[in-house]
Amino acid sequence: MFSRFFIERPIFAAVIAIIICLAGLVAMTVLPVQQYPTITPVQITVSATYPGADSKTLADSVASPIEAQINGVDNMLYMSSTSSANGQLTLTVYFSLDTDPDIAQVQVQNRVNLALPQLPTAVTQLGVSVQKKSSSIMMLIGVFGEGDRYSAEYIANYANVYVLDALKRVPGAGQAQIMGVPDQAMRVWMNPDRMASLGITTSDISNAIKAQNALFGAGQIGQQPTAGPVELTFPVVTQAPFTDPRQYEKIILRASQDGSAIVRLGDVARIEVGLRQYIVESKLNGTPTTFIAVYLQPGANGLTVSADVRKTLEEMKARFPEGLDYRISLDTNDFVSLPGEPDHVETLAGERHEHTRPARQSLGLEAGSPVWCLFKARALRYHEA
Repeated sequence: MFSRFFIERPIFAAVIAIIICLAGLVAMTVLPVQQYPTITPVQITVSATYPGADSKTLADSVASPIEAQINGVDNMLYMSSTSSANGQLTLTVYFSLDTDPDIAQVQVQNRVNLALPQLPTAVTQLGVSVQKKSSSIMMLIGVFGEGDRYSAEYIANYANVYVLDALKRVPGAGQAQIMGVPDQAMRVWMNPDRMASLGITTSDISNAIKAQNALFGAGQIGQQPTAGPVELTFPVVTQAPFTDPRQYEKIILRASQDGSAIVRLGDVARIEVGLRQYIVESKLNGTPTTFIAVYLQPGANGLTVSADVRKTLEEMKARFPEGLDYRISLDTNDFVSLPGEPDHVETLAGERHEHTRPARQSLGLEAGSPVWCLFKARALRYHEA
């Protein structure tokens, strides 16, 4: 009976078919496309760092308080945590598929804030991040220098300051991150023998650095209220934070009352600029390389994001220092490229090739095809009867 209704009304059936085709064409341009569609639960990742702590200390002092607060959050399925020996904690909370990722992130953030007073001071100073993250990497980009012209620290710092920020501004790629810890820091290498002979402890050094390398609001000269009228006021600008190792060497650790005996940081330690943590050492074909992992945000189109990331990298390459280059080591969107689009294949030697995929055969009922003509003939014959 259902088919008879449309056979008796061929014009109505044709109009419905055209509407369905147009709706499909419109949906094809707006639906997200990725290699592996999102069928896994919504994931919220909590990351924390405890410098110098082993995995057991990290699990007991950081992971346990956070897990106790997060447990029981709305729509949570389960959670898992990983405590590494280098002081890195990764806690992943899984939610049901119908959960809004933004709402889940806010709820987890609120629970983490309740656990912050129970965490060690070193952890809270570095911060505890809560992010909604895809379960797999969409693109992997390597930034490297030709030869030995640039050190691994310089490449990591350049990728963190310039390349990563530009990639995060690409719509759908806001979850890009550098693999490892690219942040630079001033490293103080203490001499235990020299410290013991002078009676100086690590706490003395830490307190001296905090006290003498800080920003203070010193106020203004001539600020009201004053005894008489003041025509001008001048802000007092204090010394900016230290940026050179030689400035750290001049920090005073101990001094006599008359100033005749002064012990400075440079007398008991060696100061140099380096990475905050040396966790990951990555190389590409034997060359020091900083890898940037790009995660696809929920609801974004993988093909569009991949094209925008490639375009951004090409624009930035013109501003790279001489001898610095990049290479896309992985792009999962190559497996879901549309027919007729060129695939970019990059070999280990740096050669770039393009080939076009053949268009897939269509199984639709096109006008003029035998199936369409047979359907039309049978409809007319039934209508005449």
